[in-house]
Amino acid sequence: MLDQMVMNLCLNARDAMPEGGTLTLVTSRADFDGAAMHTHPEARPGHFACLSVRDSGTGMGPDVLAHVFEPFFTTKDVGMGTGLGLASVYGIVHQHQGWIEVESAVGKGTLFRVYLPIAKAPAGNAAPAPHAAPSKRGTETILLVEDEEPVRKLAKVILGRLGYQVLVAIDGPSATRLWAEHSGQIDLLLTDMVMPNGMTGIQLGQSFQQSKPRLKIVVMSGYSADIIDASLRSGLNVTFLAKPFELEVLAATIRRAIDGTDSGAPPRSGG
Repeated sequence: MLDQMVMNLCLNARDAMPEGGTLTLVTSRADFDGAAMHTHPEARPGHFACLSVRDSGTGMGPDVLAHVFEPFFTTKDVGMGTGLGLASVYGIVHQHQGWIEVESAVGKGTLFRVYLPIAKAPAGNAAPAPHAAPSKRGTETILLVEDEEPVRKLAKVILGRLGYQVLVAIDGPSATRLWAEHSGQIDLLLTDMVMPNGMTGIQLGQSFQQSKPRLKIVVMSGYSADIIDASLRSGLNVTFLAKPFELEVLAATIRRAIDGTDSGAPPRSGG
């Protein structure tokens, strides 16, 4: 999740510098007392690690800054961004009891500061890690829909090694074509939440369940599932899988969804 957070901040900075520029990352320690809340509204007393990500790009005005962490908010042209990158960062930071601050001005670049609490050293020797349980396997057919090639290839390899038959699509239209040919044998739809060409994973699942109500659906999301508006899930039995995910988490999530043992809670991608 930390890797995802840093990557999204860097991609956002890159997009803000279409003609090139300077991207600077700095880590530091920040110690806050009660007086810090006057200059840092979300701060609380304690010791924190600070990651600063600064770019020399186009910057943002107050009207954009007011909405910058909202899901699906974007100032980019159609097809150039989903508006989920900074929402993802916001969700990850707050899940870990931190906060994020942003400074920006039009023509003067942008600075993001991420504050995460420093963990206290564990008392005594840490207990040995338990042996990982064998990954859950199966023989069912899965329709995998993912527009990001690295994620698509990795998921296909993992699922194939677990014994599943995998059909692969890059977006909603290509998935719909595969569905028309193979719907009878498809047991589960594993789809990204937001894809190009105007169709979300939720909409894709709704379309397929009209002809196959018992179809199992797992929606992958690059941001916290609690950010997703609850209305998107209305009337649709969906399991959410947070990106990035580990092999064991993907295997267990797929198996729970197919077996009908999913609790409905968003699965976590790491310990």
